[in-house]
Amino acid sequence: MLQARITLLYLFDVADAVALDQVAGVLGDVKREHHPSPKSPAPPSAHYQQIPIAFAGHAIGAPTLDGSDARVRLYDYGVVSLAFDRPFTGTWAELLALGPTLIDNAALDAQAEACCRAIVARLAGALERPRQVFLSEDYAVFAVTPVQDMSAEQLIAEHGADVARLLRGEVGPLSTQEIEEVLRHRLSYLAGDLVVATWNAAFVYDVEPGADAVVEIMEYGNSQLLQYRYYDQLLDAQLGRLYDQLQANRQPYLFGARGYTRSARQVHSLTIDVRELLDRTENALKFVGDIYAARLFALVGARLGLERWKGNIRDKLQTLDGIYHFAVEQSGIARGEFLELTIIAILVLELILFFLGIMK
Repeated sequence: MLQARITLLYLFDVADAVALDQVAGVLGDVKREHHPSPKSPAPPSAHYQQIPIAFAGHAIGAPTLDGSDARVRLYDYGVVSLAFDRPFTGTWAELLALGPTLIDNAALDAQAEACCRAIVARLAGALERPRQVFLSEDYAVFAVTPVQDMSAEQLIAEHGADVARLLRGEVGPLSTQEIEEVLRHRLSYLAGDLVVATWNAAFVYDVEPGADAVVEIMEYGNSQLLQYRYYDQLLDAQLGRLYDQLQANRQPYLFGARGYTRSARQVHSLTIDVRELLDRTENALKFVGDIYAARLFALVGARLGLERWKGNIRDKLQTLDGIYHFAVEQSGIARGEFLELTIIAILVLELILFFLGIMK
């Protein structure tokens, strides 16, 4: 008989930033989360620049998810994370039957967004440039309590196919190739613990404190993914607008200086804003000396594709940099041409005045 806890994570990008101090003033009795350190007995070695605020959803009257109260975590860079825990006791077959009903469930997604919007409405004064449409990410964590005398390797040998099928959310057996692909992305620290991660779900075999820390690291990884998705969409939209604007400015240099100057200023401002927000997101949590936590975050990041998203953003920032230099160059050419024409006009006027005898 399995003893497990299923955590459903729903994360929403709701604003450019959340003023955590103002949130604390609104909520009153809230706590800052402990630093996640899954295994190390040493002092905490994972450090938030701005420790998120966590509180129970019922504290502000937020809706539940099928009767489960939300654990809310607010990140200062504008992400609201909701975690709903479900205890489970049963067989592997029952867990496998339950899994597909929880992963990519549109009804649960809608309930989670309604809960998030209720929280945002309550904390609206603490949000900087709130969004009207929320980007979202969801992630399921199946945390199984270790069975006495069963190591992680034994679990993989006996139930590896079940773990892979659970994470894929499939009702039928998977192929051997797919099972190997899922189980290839796993990590253990002690003989009796295990984490298997995919892009939308994870299996954890650990005691409760270790599982809590794993969930928090996965939650943080998904919050980064959400931010990178937002920046990527923002840059796509802005690049499209800038291309149209620069096409509209294709007129003789004499008349185009102002348009190019305006484009250069917009590009420069956007680049600074995105780089600042990107740095704040990337540096929000640092792992110092905790090798397991760092490896776990690297595993989660690889499964979520964080480096690929960051690469896309860097490429678009380089494109913006090229547009900026082009706009500056065109603006300089336009101003130079205007000065040349001004000088020629003055010389022609002087010649006319000289031949008319007005000027000697």
